[in-house]
Parts: sequence; C-alpha cells; structure tokens
Amino acid sequence: MKNALVCSSVATFEPSGYITAANVDEFKQALTTAVTSQAYSVFLVDMSRVEFLDSAGLMAIVTAFRLTQSQGKRFSLCSLAPSVRIIFELTQLDRVFEIFENRHAFEKTLDKPVAV
Repeated sequence: MKNALVCSSVATFEPSGYITAANVDEFKQALTTAVTSQAYSVFLVDMSRVEFLDSAGLMAIVTAFRLTQSQGKRFSLCSLAPSVRIIFELTQLDRVFEIFENRHAFEKTLDKPVAV
C-alpha cells in the first residue's frame, strides 16, 4: 500500500488489487495507525486501483470511518470502480460515506469547511 500526503494534515491511502480477508490486516493496521495519530485530521482512501472488495475489506473501511468520527476527524473515499461502488450502494453505505468521483474533486473541498 502506498500512502501520499496531499497536505500536512491529510493522509491518503491508495490500496490496489483485491481487499479481502486474506490481505486486509495490513490495510486495516495502516488505517488505524494513521487515524489514531495526531498528525492527520483528514483521511482519503483513493480506491482507483481496487478491483474487488469483500466484507472484510468493507469492515476495515467502516471501522476506520467510525474511529475518525469518534475523534472528530474527516474520512472520505474517491475513485470507486463500478464493481466496488455497487457494494457501497447495496449496503447503503454510499449514504454514510463522503464519496468523490476522483481525487481532484476531493481536493477542491479542502479549502472549504466540512461538517464532520
């Protein structure tokens, strides 16, 4: 997994391939470590390279989201492939998460206040 900073308080995660029970532990640990760190207040998971997400992967994202909420931080997703987006729609999590079409759309919101 590759992490890149958009600005000093934004942590960006770029998982790739399949996020499944077989490999979710590293992804979940990276998210949890970043979220509990005082260094970041905004988190973006860029899903542009994710081909498949199972229930374990979805739970890792939900867990990180809940943790950010409990700490008054912002958690967003972007660039969901249609096969991944349908999972969020079927579970109605697309109504819960802040989901952007792409990273540029997310970055445009950084200079605007966002309700968390």
